[in-house]
Amino acid sequence: MSKHPGHTDPRTNRYLVVTWPLLAVFLCAALWIATVLRADAETARAETQARKDASAYAEAYEQVITRSVGQMDQVTMQLKFSWEHGRDPSLLDELRRDGMFTDSAFSAVAIVDRAGIVRAATRPALVGSDLSTGPWFVQHRNHISTALRIGAAPPRLVPDGDGAGQVLFTRRLDTADDEFDGVVLMAVDARYLTSFVSPATLGAGGVVALAGTEGRLRAEQRSDGAAFVEGGRAVLPLRASLWLSERGVRKVEGPEGFADGQARVLGWRHSDAYPLVALVALSHGAALEAAAASWVDGRDRAIAISTCLLLLGGAGAMLARRAVLREREQGEVQRAYRTATESGNDGFYMAAAVRGRDGAIEDFRIVDCNERGAFFYGLTRATLVGSSLSRIDSGLFGDALLETYRKAMETGFHEDDRKMPSDNRLNISWGRRRLVRVGNGLAVTLQDISERKAHESQLERLANEDVLTGLATRHAFLDAMPALLAQARAGESGLALLFIDLDEFKHVNDSHGHAVGDALLKNAAQRLLSLLRPTDRVARFGGDEFLALLHPVEGERQAASVAARIVEAFAVPFLIGDDLHAVGASIGISMFPRDGQDAETLVRHSDIAMYAGKNEGKGQYRFFDPALSNTLNSRARLKQSMLEAIERDQFTLFYQPRVDVHSGELLSMEALIRWQHPELGIVSPAEFIPLAESTGIIVRIGEVVIDQACAQLAAWRDAGLRLVPVSINVSPKQFLRGGVQRQLSAALHRHRVPASLIEVEITESAMMGDHDEILAELAALRALGVKLHVDDFGTGYSSLSQLQRLKMDVLKVDRAFTSELGNSKEGKVFFQAIVSMAHALGMSVVAEGVETGEQLDILRGLDCNEVQGYYIARPVPAAGMQDMMQRRFLLGAPQVASAENSA
Repeated sequence: MSKHPGHTDPRTNRYLVVTWPLLAVFLCAALWIATVLRADAETARAETQARKDASAYAEAYEQVITRSVGQMDQVTMQLKFSWEHGRDPSLLDELRRDGMFTDSAFSAVAIVDRAGIVRAATRPALVGSDLSTGPWFVQHRNHISTALRIGAAPPRLVPDGDGAGQVLFTRRLDTADDEFDGVVLMAVDARYLTSFVSPATLGAGGVVALAGTEGRLRAEQRSDGAAFVEGGRAVLPLRASLWLSERGVRKVEGPEGFADGQARVLGWRHSDAYPLVALVALSHGAALEAAAASWVDGRDRAIAISTCLLLLGGAGAMLARRAVLREREQGEVQRAYRTATESGNDGFYMAAAVRGRDGAIEDFRIVDCNERGAFFYGLTRATLVGSSLSRIDSGLFGDALLETYRKAMETGFHEDDRKMPSDNRLNISWGRRRLVRVGNGLAVTLQDISERKAHESQLERLANEDVLTGLATRHAFLDAMPALLAQARAGESGLALLFIDLDEFKHVNDSHGHAVGDALLKNAAQRLLSLLRPTDRVARFGGDEFLALLHPVEGERQAASVAARIVEAFAVPFLIGDDLHAVGASIGISMFPRDGQDAETLVRHSDIAMYAGKNEGKGQYRFFDPALSNTLNSRARLKQSMLEAIERDQFTLFYQPRVDVHSGELLSMEALIRWQHPELGIVSPAEFIPLAESTGIIVRIGEVVIDQACAQLAAWRDAGLRLVPVSINVSPKQFLRGGVQRQLSAALHRHRVPASLIEVEITESAMMGDHDEILAELAALRALGVKLHVDDFGTGYSSLSQLQRLKMDVLKVDRAFTSELGNSKEGKVFFQAIVSMAHALGMSVVAEGVETGEQLDILRGLDCNEVQGYYIARPVPAAGMQDMMQRRFLLGAPQVASAENSA
């Protein structure tokens, strides 16, 4: 019970006559403020999105420019190398016949001698021209640098004398004594560099531009298709100070902005490799069109809603005026009997029944109470006495309170423990009620049992609530699920169970301690709760695993949306103390009733889905698929079989020779792992290496490879064979964990094999990461005395600067490039560029995947050093390799080519 007067004060209704119109006006004002604020927010969002788009396009454009200019860099380096070693005036004609410079983007390619006279050119009209006055020629003549120079092409180098759309690439030529010997130049259509995205993507008024940081070049292309290089019709601002920083984005407008007067959002990014700046400008007006349309729609809605609010305010004022005219209800207070004194700790009330004409009880009225009873409800005795039971704040008690009083009048007695509604006016949370019929009323006793109930609740909470996170325990969660499943089954509604596992939590716990791990789990629980609805259930399943029950859920789409939101939220690092810790989340989802009819099945299936998703890459969600159980079981069996294979020495090495491209002499061999299964025979690496990589077993397999390779070299030595080096592959995970140098050193010492007989092959992807750590590991291997190979070059993150820093010994070109030899002119050109680059860096080149005599002949002409592939020999066991070691020269009997790749 709580206070509610037995009548309505007429003064309250008089206030309402004014309150309703004022409330309507207030709501209208709030509506218009919200509409204006939303329009401002839309405008701000549109401007922010335009800045993001301009920055993203500039970053992508910079990568395109760097790759495109990098191609020009390699082509000019190849031309420089070929000219300096042959000085053949027909060089360019031969290259054109081989398919180079046939693209219309190459306007002119020429070789200029030390006097500035064109010696050779793809345009015959240029031969004999004097270009010695060009600033590019003067710079190369006066500076010994052989770096690529980029600038605007003079008109005379371009067909019809129009150089407004051309970019000039030049590189210095040197004599054998490093004296100036001329210049190699290429004039390229600027649209080759500025045709970055379609006009529809840039939008009306968009501009893509390229500027040189040394002031020699400025090219642009607009969304209408017009392209200019330093032309008077260009709209790009002349002030290079706008983009002096390495990257950025800003709004540019006004007299010193774009030449056409349009306001644009300008994004820029400097190239890390060349003195160039990529610039993308998006029309500011076009970016705000959607925000303007949103303001018009919001304004129209606000007008309509304001009209309705004002009409409702007027109607409310009229109803309140009618209520003022009603008289307060008169009731006769009957004599009551007080059953307790004011000195007691319990609350006492007398409630008289109010009956209708038919004698039925319609209500009860509080006719007496003590101060303790009034205090329970935050009132005084004077305010509570006289209140009607039906009007004691029905929002708190509802109709159930009146029904309880009626039953007590029928039976004469009622007693129960009642949890009071949550309300800051009440001074009691739990009460024991006793209702005794006395004449035409009830004597009510209310005892405060809040403290005892709080103690019971605390005990229950400790049993069902995880102490660390405050979430439900696994036991409490599973106990509650049957009732929820029955409720969903009765209502024919769906449920979704999410099994959430924190990625990389063990690493945080091991490296930073359990205190940090516990703090991270608490933060993770709070973040998870903030992403779910009040009706959803969350529990800590154990360790770093959580369960979330979505109830109700409308199909996979809604469950996927929640899972994606959780994955995205957990991708944001957690701030623990002063440090950020990135863990991420992997989620498996099972749907009720499709994936299970009981809690145990749903949990098991969501767990299977989670592990399946984690195996394919962490930080994602996946729904349960019955096939996953078989897949996981197969993976588990294969993993166990690999561990047993390591213990039982079932892994063995096959060897594939590498020979000199000209003589066919055996120079080295590559060790390739094979699994000799007792029942299945030879198991292909393609079947077990991916799982070994994902589970980390590859590290132990790598140790086996190192030991077996050294042991085999020792056996061949003891047999009196002339040894050649053996190269072993090191997986990215094995290399990045470190310790390869230590394992090699131990194996070499154990088998008394010199380090010069071991070579280490590392893929490009394995060397991407912390450069200091990578360089330290490579230096340790180099200090040991082994050669270092870049394996499968061209399939990873190929970078000239990367190769310069790493100082590798051998470059193994991936078979994808070898297979193009003889199939296309471009394949030969690209391979020749790779060979030239590797030789310039002091690296020898090995071509992988050689399968035909035609490929071998082409590689000889390209000055490749060594070859490896089925044309020379397939991978063979140690005994077969011994025969080839005795023969030494292997090109006499080529193998039958096969489309199947060796591993």
